[in-house]
Amino acid sequence: MSTMDIEGLIKEKNEVQIKANELKRKRDELHSKTKKMVDERDAINSQIREIRNKISTHKKSRDEFNERVKQLKDERNTIIKSYNEVKKTIKNLEKERLINKGVNLNKLKQQLRKLENEQMTQILSPQSEKKLIEEIGELHKKIKEHENLLLKDPKLKEALEEEKNLKKKIEKYNENIAKLAKRAQEEHEEMIKLVRSVEELSKKSTAIQESIVLSKIEADKIHKEFIEHVNRIHEIERIISESEKKKYDERKKASVSADQKEAEEIFERFKRGEKLSTEDLMLLQKAGLI
Repeated sequence: MSTMDIEGLIKEKNEVQIKANELKRKRDELHSKTKKMVDERDAINSQIREIRNKISTHKKSRDEFNERVKQLKDERNTIIKSYNEVKKTIKNLEKERLINKGVNLNKLKQQLRKLENEQMTQILSPQSEKKLIEEIGELHKKIKEHENLLLKDPKLKEALEEEKNLKKKIEKYNENIAKLAKRAQEEHEEMIKLVRSVEELSKKSTAIQESIVLSKIEADKIHKEFIEHVNRIHEIERIISESEKKKYDERKKASVSADQKEAEEIFERFKRGEKLSTEDLMLLQKAGLI
């Protein structure tokens, strides 16, 4: 191989080396970029896990509040059942007591409502309005008297007291149920808010993961090209090395051949009895002729 060929290979090697260095730089930049994206993705996924734990906590609290609401409603319904039974008892006792007195309290109340409606909706003369007011007053008085009489009845009084107590209990249950239901709703709303947050973070994590995959594909492609350039450099170095070795062997062979020829000429002089120098003798010894 000529000197020009060697110089061409060296030039090619340098160019390939520059390209390989550029590919290595791009590959390393992509690896660095990928690592940052992996760290970002992992941080987001860690955040998602933490939020999911909070979601589980809120869900558990919500379910516990809802279960407590259900229990209170069942207890309240039992009391409501008793309350309705007491009201029915009161109604029957009132009806029984008033029938014995020849009074229909419901009918009196209906008459009162009718007269009050007439007073509010009809245009009356002063005389007619005065008469209507007197009738309303009489009905009020009569209804009140009969109600007071009913309240003096021991059984009815006891039933009314029980109705009052049961109503208070129902109202207390309603209050507690409302408070617990509100707490359950708050836990649910907080859970939903966190679920939406997880959905947004998951989308972000997925997008980053897609970018990571694309970055790795590009880095692998560049790395493959880099290896091809490195292999080409090694191939060029091998060709140059083999060429230089071949030249060295040729020079050595040429040198040995020249030394052998000179030694043979000296040996002829030696056979003729000519005087030899120390260098001549050493050359003969090196050539194995003495």
